[in-house]
Amino acid sequence: MKLDKIIPKDGPSINEVNKYIEKYSNEIIVIKYGGNVFIDRNIFNNFISDISTLNKLGISIVVVHGGGPRIKRELDKSNIQTKFIKGLRVTDEKIINIVEDVLIDFNNDIVESLKKNSIEAISINTRENNVIEVVPESEELGFVGKPKKINNEIIKNALKKNLIPIISPLGLGKDNQTFNINGDTAAGAIAKSLKSRRLLLMTNVEGVLNKNKELISEINSTDANKMINAEIISGGMIPKIETSLDAINNGVTGVAIVDARVPHACLFEIFTDKGAGTLIRK
Repeated sequence: MKLDKIIPKDGPSINEVNKYIEKYSNEIIVIKYGGNVFIDRNIFNNFISDISTLNKLGISIVVVHGGGPRIKRELDKSNIQTKFIKGLRVTDEKIINIVEDVLIDFNNDIVESLKKNSIEAISINTRENNVIEVVPESEELGFVGKPKKINNEIIKNALKKNLIPIISPLGLGKDNQTFNINGDTAAGAIAKSLKSRRLLLMTNVEGVLNKNKELISEINSTDANKMINAEIISGGMIPKIETSLDAINNGVTGVAIVDARVPHACLFEIFTDKGAGTLIRK
């Protein structure tokens, strides 16, 4: 394998990549890409390039994407007001139909963009080959679900064929009703079910910051809980940390919260000692 032909010039050094390729050769890495960072097409293209590189290096990747800003844009177009409870969108019948359309449309965008890079991917969503069975999160949230069971077979069969599964954060409940799922929650459930080596939560912040607003490169569950109690970790970072802790307590070796705005952040996180964000381990 000619690494200098695969690794981008401004990516990690070939020596470091060599060291890690073997480590991940029979492992699965789940990557969650937040909708917020995807609005910028340059960041999107950088992500597509990184995923293509990982695939060419023979690493098994599963991608779960978000889509909040796109959903908001479509709801605004239809003059639909939505409210949030604890960061989750209250979703009625009209809204779930729009959410499903937007997320599947976005999913296909990712699949097509990878194809243009000669990488084969497969769209996994509630209309074609659903992999997430859900139960309702709560009555007041409407069609918002939490994962109950993941169909690993569909995902593993795709990986065996060297396809990258691109999974929408949607699931089916009773009577095949579609439910929206928080993207981090969906990615965490998939990572746990597959017992993935790594879960990367790609977002639009540097990672976990200490009280002096400096990046913490590695943190364990005890320290993370202390920081939540001290309100050093707050707001939208709390669900990310909760997803991370749940994953590392259920078979995932490590979770990294990574700034997707940094060029080749995925590659630096996976293939360097330093990483590219905050690594959370037991």
